[in-house]
Amino acid sequence: MTDLKGKLILITGASSGIGEACATEFAKIGANLLLAARRLDRLTKLSKELEEKYKIKTKCILLDVRKYDDVKNTYNNLNQEWKKVDIILNNAGLARGFSKVYDADTNDWEEMIDTNVKGLIYVTRIFLPQMVERMEGQIINIGSTAGHEVYAYGNVYAATKFAVKAISQAIRLDVLDKGIKVTSVDPGMVITEFSKVRFSGNEERANKVYEGIEPLTAKDVADAVIFAATRPKNVNINQIILTPLQQASSTQVYRK
Repeated sequence: MTDLKGKLILITGASSGIGEACATEFAKIGANLLLAARRLDRLTKLSKELEEKYKIKTKCILLDVRKYDDVKNTYNNLNQEWKKVDIILNNAGLARGFSKVYDADTNDWEEMIDTNVKGLIYVTRIFLPQMVERMEGQIINIGSTAGHEVYAYGNVYAATKFAVKAISQAIRLDVLDKGIKVTSVDPGMVITEFSKVRFSGNEERANKVYEGIEPLTAKDVADAVIFAATRPKNVNINQIILTPLQQASSTQVYRK
């Protein structure tokens, strides 16, 4: 098991859900955290709590991963200590809308593609070179079971997660001789703000997604991330797919 105490973890989308849970689990094992999100108030609160409870170092950065220049400038403005990221956790992502292709809002498509795909590769492009130079590090991308199997009304969201799967595999090839690990963690149904965001704040509709099942929690996904991040140096976990017990695929769910 690799000891991550004192290592630096960059987490995008760290202000809630899976990102927040991962921040907590990394803090528990003594890792320092570079926390990035658009909601700085939430980040600041989380940062203070984790520093006080686990005696780690944290730094919060206001960041919209969809904007390449912002990602680049954010990195350039960090001091050297905070540039030496050991693990990039590309967690920022969302689903927006639930429509057939022929009647969808194209603004929803733009937001998903810009965040889930372009945001992921922007962050990777900026923070990966220092890992290549040091010949060590790990990229962990949060994908989805939707990146393995398309479901009705999930068209462009699924396409973005298929892209995450392809990008993860491609980066793995690109850094094969650089001592850098690349992992994709692909959960199924997780109870976070995901469905609330997808349905534009409609909590009743969002809650129905999880009716009759016990979904994954953000901590369940964080546990998988920690597992992948703490394997021995010679072990690369290429991909983890996890679902609730009652979910067999993107379309097969048993509801009591």
